[in-house]
Amino acid sequence: MDRVAVRPRAGKVAPGSTVATRELASITGTPIRVPDSERLTHLQFRRFAGCPICHLHVQAIRARHNELEAAGIREVVLFHSTAKALLGHLEGEMPFAIVGDPDKWLYREFGVESSLLSVLKPKVVRFELRGLRAKRRAFGLDLHGGPLGLPADFLIAPSGEVLPPHTAPTATISGRSTRS
Repeated sequence: MDRVAVRPRAGKVAPGSTVATRELASITGTPIRVPDSERLTHLQFRRFAGCPICHLHVQAIRARHNELEAAGIREVVLFHSTAKALLGHLEGEMPFAIVGDPDKWLYREFGVESSLLSVLKPKVVRFELRGLRAKRRAFGLDLHGGPLGLPADFLIAPSGEVLPPHTAPTATISGRSTRS
């Protein structure tokens, strides 16, 4: 993974920042250019491979993938887990790129944080339980990078300009598709 620095403000990528072009490798080894040279890139930061909340987010994006593609948006979903761990938790083929960042290089570069309080709120616990029921699989015990990460979403123009981001105050909230 090319770890080219961006020009962050106060340790975070801010709207108006320019992200340098880099090539990431998906968990299947496919090269992924970020930002995409022709479409908007929706760069999603998720937690660990077996995260039940993340499972709900991924399934929501999978269900709306055709709409997103038609709107000219390329989805790239990052997890702070290894490719091996992610491959063990995916259910079928994904129509978008999933990237493992077990050392959290991009998480730090983009200022995506962790918070103990993010997973202790009653709403988060309910969402975790909902995710576990939907997943119908064992909760992932590979917590590489820790279970306390906050999700974040960045929309990046082909020029590399970061459009207004959406970061979440808790582990359950991310983007418009996950409001409960």
